[in-house]
Amino acid sequence: MDAPLSLQDLARSHRQLRIALVTETFPPEVNGVAMTTGRLVDGLLRLGHRLQLVRPRQNADDQPASGEGYEEVLARGLPIPRYNHLKMGLPARSTLIRMWSLRRPDVVQVVTEGPLGWSAVAAARKLRLPVITEFHTNFHSYSRYYGMGWLKQPVEAYLRRFHNKGDLCLAPTAELAAQLGERGVRKVDVVARGVDTGLFAPDRRSEALRAAWGATPQTLVAVVVGRVAPEKNLALAIRAFEVLRARQADVRLLFVGDGPAREQLAAACPDAVFAGMRTGVDLATHYASADLFLFPSMTETFGNVTTEALASGLPVVGFDYAAAAERVRNGHNGWLAALGDEPAFVEAVVRLGCDTDLRARLAANARASVIDADWGMIAQRLAGVIEGVVQRHESRLAAATRVATA
Repeated sequence: MDAPLSLQDLARSHRQLRIALVTETFPPEVNGVAMTTGRLVDGLLRLGHRLQLVRPRQNADDQPASGEGYEEVLARGLPIPRYNHLKMGLPARSTLIRMWSLRRPDVVQVVTEGPLGWSAVAAARKLRLPVITEFHTNFHSYSRYYGMGWLKQPVEAYLRRFHNKGDLCLAPTAELAAQLGERGVRKVDVVARGVDTGLFAPDRRSEALRAAWGATPQTLVAVVVGRVAPEKNLALAIRAFEVLRARQADVRLLFVGDGPAREQLAAACPDAVFAGMRTGVDLATHYASADLFLFPSMTETFGNVTTEALASGLPVVGFDYAAAAERVRNGHNGWLAALGDEPAFVEAVVRLGCDTDLRARLAANARASVIDADWGMIAQRLAGVIEGVVQRHESRLAAATRVATA
């Protein structure tokens, strides 16, 4: 595994576990779930656990990776509509039952809620293995952005049934955990997400890159990073930019990412710069070379881009929920509007965009506000949660055995 995490000095876990992890997205695919899963897999391996990763084949030439304590199993998959670069894993219940019968994992961890994930839960329950599920994406909220608002309740019901089939559901914030509880998910715990502060840093700023965007050292560059798709509410970023530009002419709007809404957005804002998909140091340089981060989405479960922007020294303007609610403080490292209050979002963009001194103060505090979000500590937290689930499961089996033999 290519693991850039700095976890070498972490103490190994008390018990080595064999973890079967099932996901429909994984690096090198570019999205928050893939990135988070890759980081946590690396962290669990460095803590001494053994990982079997089950994922769809990403392309025709894809080969399963393997290494010390790590193996991949490739499943069949189909492209996801509107997200053709990603695969939806097809059900593999019989295959998983055979595989896990021959070599039983201590726990099955299911990252995504698609057909492959559902079949993994079913296989684990058949074999009486403990199951942990993860809630990463607000699919039920996406439906209204694609003209299918009627799907919201059926999708929410599906997700509730899915997560209640496991022993525990993991959420990235306490706020989301409470919401899931209110929606009927019975057992929820919190494992937060980290940020690579070695990769994302203010000193990656590049005046040469800014010049390629048509920006001088004095130009204010507002950046949006992420999937260019309807559910990201990107029209709000354009509206805020236009109001800001009416007050301050020397400003550019930068989109980093790609997706189905790119052509529509380019037509709506022809002066915007579309940098396309970026990864690694290139992505980090794009963050650090901007001046203000706009996050208009209202459908996130976390929003890794928020912490990446802060680590890069950018003040954040967003809504008061998910990662922003946990990490951004008004007048300290950014500005938040109440969730759904789009006029307040626009007002915050204008306030920070027009006040150079305020923006500089917020930028100076941005990186320090996420310096504690180390992926190594997140992996340790996850390992502790997994061990707790396994121990409780083993205790229940032992108790059932005693009753049966009494």
